[in-house]
Amino acid sequence: MTEGAASAAAHHESAAIDYIPPPEDLRPYITTLFHFRSDEAEIEDIQPADVGKLMIVLKGDGEAHFRDGRSQAIPRCSLQSPTSVAVPFRFEGGFHSLGAALTPLGWAALSGLGADEHGNRIFEARDFFGPETDAFCDAIHTSYADGSIAQMEMVDRLSGFIRPRLKRVTKRHATLIAQVVEWLGTSLDPELDALYEQTAYSTRQTQRLVERYFGLNPRALKRKYRAVRAAAFLSAPNTTEEEVAGVTEFFYDQSHLIREINLFVGRTPSRLGGDDNPILNELLDLRNFRVKKPDGEDFERKT
Repeated sequence: MTEGAASAAAHHESAAIDYIPPPEDLRPYITTLFHFRSDEAEIEDIQPADVGKLMIVLKGDGEAHFRDGRSQAIPRCSLQSPTSVAVPFRFEGGFHSLGAALTPLGWAALSGLGADEHGNRIFEARDFFGPETDAFCDAIHTSYADGSIAQMEMVDRLSGFIRPRLKRVTKRHATLIAQVVEWLGTSLDPELDALYEQTAYSTRQTQRLVERYFGLNPRALKRKYRAVRAAAFLSAPNTTEEEVAGVTEFFYDQSHLIREINLFVGRTPSRLGGDDNPILNELLDLRNFRVKKPDGEDFERKT
């Protein structure tokens, strides 16, 4: 559910996710709202390196496993910071969730925290929004369990919960965030100088602020986005050989491609798109991404 996610429904025989566009006034803060469902009794899968999220677990009990060896239980109502590498996770009793994938501006406005110091973490949402958060999440959870709430009502309630809790972010910083997002979308491997030339800050200040809002410095950030987007293209069933060749040209060689995708996605290219990771496959759906081809045209999913 990375920047640019579209309104769509993606389905696998054991997992499904609906993407719902946010209300117009929340679009600077939310890339997409989502409703995910899988009823497998035991789920072991991988979340690619991703943006921050506000998420309500509607069914199941889960745990995330981070690269530094930490394991964290996933609360019923959580605020999750941006992740810099792939994160394996496990759920028991199925996994249904409702949430909002946050833009870097949305993460900053909701959390007030820097993604550099607080990335790769899962927080109790109540720690940011107060004890009323639990009552809000519990009400949705209960209504979902007894079937008395429709999907769009859940989405509307979540949007209404988020809206008054957004804090102000400095206008110049918000402008920089927008510039970085636009820069990332110009290519699978955008030039660093192209970013530095358009910001109102020095190179060093730009690097520091990008790390604060995105969790990684510009060089590492473009590696993350290149690997995740490349994995999406390579795993799409209708990607042409010409497009595959165009994607691989952005890496030094095949071993470089394999290492990068394994780090940021958690699977090697040869294992992408298989039936053993249905959730990962849904998250790598090309409809979640917006990026230019080498010839300047948009990559499009051919379905």
